[in-house]
Amino acid sequence: MTFHNEDLPGLFHHTDRAAISRQRESARATRAQLVLLVVAAGAAALPSGPALGSSRLFGLVSVAAYAGVLAVGARSTRRRARPQWQLNRSAAEFVKSLAWRYAVHGAPLGSDAADPDAVYRARLEAGLDELRKMGWEDPRGGAVPAGGEITAAMRRLRGLGYRLRRETYVRDRLIEQRTWYRRRTEVSRRATALWSWTIVALTCLALLFALLGSFGSGPGPGLTGLLSAAAAAGIAWNEVRRHHPLIEAHTLVEQDLAAMMVVMQTTVTEAQWPSAVYETERYVSPQHTDWLARHSS
Repeated sequence: MTFHNEDLPGLFHHTDRAAISRQRESARATRAQLVLLVVAAGAAALPSGPALGSSRLFGLVSVAAYAGVLAVGARSTRRRARPQWQLNRSAAEFVKSLAWRYAVHGAPLGSDAADPDAVYRARLEAGLDELRKMGWEDPRGGAVPAGGEITAAMRRLRGLGYRLRRETYVRDRLIEQRTWYRRRTEVSRRATALWSWTIVALTCLALLFALLGSFGSGPGPGLTGLLSAAAAAGIAWNEVRRHHPLIEAHTLVEQDLAAMMVVMQTTVTEAQWPSAVYETERYVSPQHTDWLARHSS
């Protein structure tokens, strides 16, 4: 028996795609604003350039870049890309977690549940209702047909014996999540190193030119200001992406999952299984990762 994302309800797939789309939109908007600010600073630092009527070319470029920053910010605020990204990600992970609990008898959907389908649907609606209160747009009845919250694969896995359910959960959920966190940690480490060295290089160049300027030589304050703006943009982008706190958060979650995998394969009994699944799902929730990231930064 295998159980992968393809076996999850359609609501998960829709919210997952929406989260990815809104995350990219939010990142593009932030990146565009930072690039436009650097372009504006660079144009302002250059000589006035050719005349265009009563205006100067580089002056107009600087004005257009600053106006572009405001336009991109206004559009991003109107579309609520970042809040919708986070809400859709929370919805997708909530649906995924609850579906796994249903399929492998995790609490509160253990073997002792009198009507697991009713409990599942009640928990699902309660969780989604909280997200709707925060502005999440429920796609059911529109892009996602109503019903179908419990797939055939979920029912099939739930009907298996304890040993098969445990094996499937450890392999297709726990180990897969550990691999994902390890991969994201490596990506964040590489990005942190790249941006850290870029910021150091830009700052050192700005320092060198400022030092030369203090002795009356060097390229002048314009280039120094441009380098400072570029370094500031790099710092801002690094903070937006939260590479460093996510390295620590993902590492801690991976360690927790590794310990839980050993426990599940050695000491957890069938009676303890529902609470063990519940605890594992708590580790991989976006809220838990975000809490670790905030407190490690």
